[in-house]
Amino acid sequence: MIDYTAAGFTLLQGAHLYAPEDRGICDVLVANGKIIAVASNIPSDIVPDCTVVDLSGQILCPGFIDQHVHLIGGGGEAGPTTRTPEVALSRLTEAGVTSVVGLLGTDSISRHPESLLAKTRALNEEGISAWMLTGAYHVPSRTITGSVEKDVAIIDRVIGVKCAISDHRSAAPDVYHLANMAAESRVGGLLGGKPGVTVFHMGDSKKALQPVYDLLENCDVPISKLLPTHVNRNVPLFEQALEFARKGGTIDITSSIDEPVAPAEGIARAVQAGIPLARVTLSSDGNGSQPFFDDEGNLTHIGVAGFETLLETVQVLVKDYDFSISDACARSPVA
Repeated sequence: MIDYTAAGFTLLQGAHLYAPEDRGICDVLVANGKIIAVASNIPSDIVPDCTVVDLSGQILCPGFIDQHVHLIGGGGEAGPTTRTPEVALSRLTEAGVTSVVGLLGTDSISRHPESLLAKTRALNEEGISAWMLTGAYHVPSRTITGSVEKDVAIIDRVIGVKCAISDHRSAAPDVYHLANMAAESRVGGLLGGKPGVTVFHMGDSKKALQPVYDLLENCDVPISKLLPTHVNRNVPLFEQALEFARKGGTIDITSSIDEPVAPAEGIARAVQAGIPLARVTLSSDGNGSQPFFDDEGNLTHIGVAGFETLLETVQVLVKDYDFSISDACARSPVA
C-alpha cells in the first residue's frame, strides 16, 4: 500500500481567494508547500492522507513581495552598536512576506554583496523566494565580480543595482557615474534575462529627483528601469515623484515611513493624480535602520524598520480609502 503522507497534502477549503484578482470562494489543494489545484469545490477525499483546513469566512491571498529588505542587516550610522542583525525567516513569514529582494545600505564597508548573496541563497533553500540588488549607497558600486553588468548578467539571484542620491550619506555621484551604473544594470539585465533595474535610495536633499532627470538626459536607459524609493519621506520629493510617475516611471513608497506622507495616503494621492496603480509599489525597508538627523546633520536617534507595516498599509487602503482588496494587495505586490 502506498504511503501518501510524504506528499504533505493540505486542502484549504471555503476561503475568499484573491490572487490578487478576486476569485470568489475557492478551495486550494497544496502538496509539499506547492499549490497544485484551485477550484470552487475540491472534495476532501480527492487524495489520501489529506489534512483539511476550514477557512470559511476568511480571506486567502498569496504572500507579499517585499522588494526592499536589509536581509543581512543595515544601520551603523551611530557606530558599530547600531548595526542591525540578519533577518530570520520567521520575521518575514509572520508578516506575510514570501518573496524578498535584499540589498545593502549605508554600510558597504563591514557588509558585502557576497554575504548578501549567501543569505539570499539560504532563504531560497528555506522555502521562500529571494533575490538581491548588487551595490550599496556608494558609487561606483560595490560588486561581486567587479562589474555591475557582470553581477546582473551571470549571478542567478542578482536582478539589478542600488545606489543613494540626494542624501548626505551618499557618495555624491555625478551624472556620468549614475548613467554608467544604470546602463550596466540595463545591459546585464538584457543578457541575463533579468529586470536590470536601478534602485535609487532617495534622501532629504533639496535636489530630490534632479539627479535622475540628469541621468535620463545623458543616457538612453528607459525610465521604466529607474526606481526611486522612499519617495514619501518629504513632501517636495513626493510631489516630484508623482510627476516622475506621470512621465512613465515607477515609484516605490516605503511602508515604514509614516510621516509626512503616510504610505496609504501616498498611494491614494497617486491614484487621485491619475497615476496608474501599476506605477506605484510598496516596500517595507525592513530591518534597515531609521536614523533621524537634525538640521546640522547630527544624528539625534535611530530605530529599526519592521515588516508588519506592509499588511497594515494594505488594511488602511481597504478600510480608509475604499480600495478593493485586489488593488490594495497588488501594491506590495504579491507573489
